[in-house]
Amino acid sequence: MSAVLDQFIAMTAAVGGKAVVLPEGADINAAIRDLFPEAGKIASNLPEIGIANINPDTVEEAMELDGTDLGIIKGEFGVAENACIWVPQTMKEKAICFISEHLVILLPKDRIVPDMHEAYKQISFNDYGYGTFISGPSKTADIAQVLVMGAQAARSVTVLLY
Repeated sequence: MSAVLDQFIAMTAAVGGKAVVLPEGADINAAIRDLFPEAGKIASNLPEIGIANINPDTVEEAMELDGTDLGIIKGEFGVAENACIWVPQTMKEKAICFISEHLVILLPKDRIVPDMHEAYKQISFNDYGYGTFISGPSKTADIAQVLVMGAQAARSVTVLLY
């Protein structure tokens, strides 16, 4: 593995996430099922994700995504220094990035840049005109300085590097 990939994996763990390097030719659906065997409501619009049972492109309104156990999205590139992943909006309802209990981000392992200076050079927008950096699960310690996971978004973030 490369130094930037090693740093990205280490930083993903440091921010509370999990990075899994898939072996060449691995079945992504089987890997996700192994990691989240209890997930019932699985949302994704990615054509390679056959285990999804709700598509964020076909819901009438974002509220239908409430109660999603697992959202599966694709990142465009990752940043080694802080484990951020640039996620451009590629679905009608971007709420899936934030409302899911658990989030899986698919990321090509050769699309990791060393730092945010390089990351900003890589950013591009599509027809939706929206994108965000995601780094690990949502967490806050605003109330009584007690760390709460999943306060504003996913309780867990797993990056599948392929």
